[in-house]
Amino acid sequence: MSKQLIRNQNLLSSEQESTRRGLLRQAMLMSACGAAGFSRYSTADDIDSRQSEAAESVETPEDALQKLLAGNRRFAEGRSIATHRDMARLQAVAREQKPFAAFLGCADSRVPIEIVFDQGFGDLFVTRIAGNVASSENIGSLEFGTQILGAKVLYVLGHTECGAVTATIKGSEVPGQISGLFQHIRPAVKAAGGDLDRAIIENVRNQAILLAEASPVISQMVQRKELIVAGGIYDLATGVVTPVDVPIS
Repeated sequence: MSKQLIRNQNLLSSEQESTRRGLLRQAMLMSACGAAGFSRYSTADDIDSRQSEAAESVETPEDALQKLLAGNRRFAEGRSIATHRDMARLQAVAREQKPFAAFLGCADSRVPIEIVFDQGFGDLFVTRIAGNVASSENIGSLEFGTQILGAKVLYVLGHTECGAVTATIKGSEVPGQISGLFQHIRPAVKAAGGDLDRAIIENVRNQAILLAEASPVISQMVQRKELIVAGGIYDLATGVVTPVDVPIS
């Protein structure tokens, strides 16, 4: 064997050993980082506590509302357990759904409602439309989600920096049928004196009251205490949902 060939083989062996050691160090580092993150956020007791919290039964509308709020707290604090998001749950609800809450939410891509409330397949019945407005089509869907499917909470979820509310305040010409949303939002803009944050809150309140009082189906469920109509504002920057007072006669 030539000296040059021997040198090439030695060089290749050295490079392979260096690569092997580098990969080993990387794996050890990733393992250490993963363990540190797991110990920080996911101790055994913490996991058990969160799973127990998520598994609490929903007997009343008040239970359902508290389950939602607890899920959002987990999400906003970085403690999500992403319950009911595996294939087992997918298959379990394939033939029948029994959501414990129904939503009228904004279509904004930054507000994925199941994730925001740390829920999964079959937990929430969600309708979404720009500006979270209660159109007749959405009301019909939500009547189905509550009366037929049995959701115990009907939640109107708005969010900070809402584009539909912003566009309504500006009142500029827009293409297509976008302006059809403005008629639903203008009362909130007027009540807020053009202030965006306040208008977003007023819009959630208005839509929730409309759902609770304009739909005979929903109104009767509320009167029988089978359903709670509630509302809140999701903060795009923090992930926190702040409740909005919804006075219902």
